[in-house]
Amino acid sequence: MLNTHIHLPPNFSAFETAEDAVRVASMEGITVLGASNFHHQGIYRRFADAAVAAGIVPLFGLEFIGVVDTLREAGVKVNDPANPGRIYLCGKGVDPFAARTPTAARLLERVRAADADRMGTMVPLVRARFAGAGLETDLTAERIAAAVAERAGVPSSWVVLQERHVAMAFQESLFRVVAPERRQALLARAFGAPAGPSVDDANAIQGEIRSRLMKAGRPAFVPESAVSFNDVYRLILEMEGIPCYPTLADGASPVCPWEEPPDALAARVRERGIHAAELIPNRNRPAVVDAYVTAFRGAGLVVMAGTEHNTPARIPLEPRCVDGSLPSPSARAAFREGTCVVAAHQHLRASGRPGYVDGEGRLNPSFPDGETRIRWFAELGAELIAAAAPASRAVSPATSTAALR
Repeated sequence: MLNTHIHLPPNFSAFETAEDAVRVASMEGITVLGASNFHHQGIYRRFADAAVAAGIVPLFGLEFIGVVDTLREAGVKVNDPANPGRIYLCGKGVDPFAARTPTAARLLERVRAADADRMGTMVPLVRARFAGAGLETDLTAERIAAAVAERAGVPSSWVVLQERHVAMAFQESLFRVVAPERRQALLARAFGAPAGPSVDDANAIQGEIRSRLMKAGRPAFVPESAVSFNDVYRLILEMEGIPCYPTLADGASPVCPWEEPPDALAARVRERGIHAAELIPNRNRPAVVDAYVTAFRGAGLVVMAGTEHNTPARIPLEPRCVDGSLPSPSARAAFREGTCVVAAHQHLRASGRPGYVDGEGRLNPSFPDGETRIRWFAELGAELIAAAAPASRAVSPATSTAALR
């Protein structure tokens, strides 16, 4: 079993620490686990050490938000259902331990600074709403970040707050200070409208705080200063990664126009120099997963699957569809193939050899055609994954490779 997309603390995560994530993965029989953190990759050394000790292959990834100006001006929604022109983009198989190039360092600092500025503006706005409703707190962005760092066991410098961190901090203050029978009335005053019925469900209240106060048009909303798509794409390549398109599909209703139909999305993705795609099946219907996997592979893209784990919910690490079913055997075979390609790319680039794509995003030219290229990288990746497995669950490279065909 494999998963190419989770978030580790100090990103908002279902897990308490990187070691917690690996422990759960090992218990569930996961053989490959990929992290796709925003903002900072300092936690990846601990993640790598824990994964290797458990016989799990760690994949190192990135996630960023970029903007395509032409799509924003045209009002086209890509894979963000609330913001035209905004595009989430992942990098797969990066080398987080190599020295940053000057370009990577500059772009990473720009991304972190923009997000830190946004949270520094948003927290006082949320605090003022609660103060006006009768809940005085001393919360600041710095105090919330320090609490996140302490909880994850990392330096504060590794933390860039996300909306979920802020919502959790105010929910925890509410629960500490306000009796359950008074919470709904206080929240209604803070929101300026009736609150939901639950007064004891921490996760539900965190979600309400985000949707009622922090989203576009709400009292504490602060626009994101996302960098351009071109800068995000460049940053992934500077860190030796494979640019990868994270697909929302019917995780939004209606489906974002840029993402349908599946064949058109696959073509649009390739036109932007992206040769890999990823699904989070737990937000998609099985037939939709199949449709997008078929379209991506038919267009010559490799495809993967993850679970995010960016909420408090401890869902299984094996990717499942929204109805709880496993994706079809053909979809799972494609996910394993794509995961093996990334494992091979990561291994080769970390040792200074050509990977699946080069520093300009071009596919490795040493193969007569795309399917031969995919097959070669997938077979190498399968061997690496088999070699990492502990003796108790070791699979021969030949058996692992055969499963890809």
